[in-house]
Amino acid sequence: MNADGQFQKAPMVRFERILPGPIDRVWEFITSTERLPAWFGHGHIEPRQGGTVTLIDGHIRGVVTQWHPPHRLAYTWNVFSPGESESRYPESYLSIELESRGDDVQLTLTHLPVLERFEKQNAMGWHTFLDLLDAALRGNSAQSREAFITRNAQRYGVDLNQLES
Repeated sequence: MNADGQFQKAPMVRFERILPGPIDRVWEFITSTERLPAWFGHGHIEPRQGGTVTLIDGHIRGVVTQWHPPHRLAYTWNVFSPGESESRYPESYLSIELESRGDDVQLTLTHLPVLERFEKQNAMGWHTFLDLLDAALRGNSAQSREAFITRNAQRYGVDLNQLES
C-alpha cells in the first residue's frame, strides 16, 4: 500500500466552435428554457449558482456550479433512466465558456470525466448538439437532428444499433 498521492488524468471530451454572435444571443440559446429545444431538447437551467438543471425531459439532472453570464456556465451532469431517483452512473461536470471574437463567439465545451466506454458516444452526442446549436443560431433548420446524428455516428465510429448503456 502506497500512502503517497497518485497522479491520474480524467478522460474528457472538449470542443471549440466559432458561432455567429453576438455573445448575449449565444448565451440565451444555451441557457433559456425557450431556446434549449432548438438544439438540445426540452429542459430548464435555473439561472443562478446552485440552480437546478433538468435536460432532455429529466434524463440529465444536475446543479449549476458556475453562472457568469454571458461568459461561463458549468453544472454537474447526472444521467437518469425513466423512473430512476438515483443515477447508476458517476457524476460528471460540464462547462461552457463563451468569448467574443468580433461578430462571432468562440464556444469551448468541456465534459469530464467521461467513462471510457462512453467516450465515442459522448463525442458524437456533443458534436451533434453543437451542430444543432450552430444551425439554430444561423436560422438554418434544413437538416434534421437524425441527419446530424447519423453523420456524427460515422465520424466517431459509433454503431447506432449497439449503443453502450
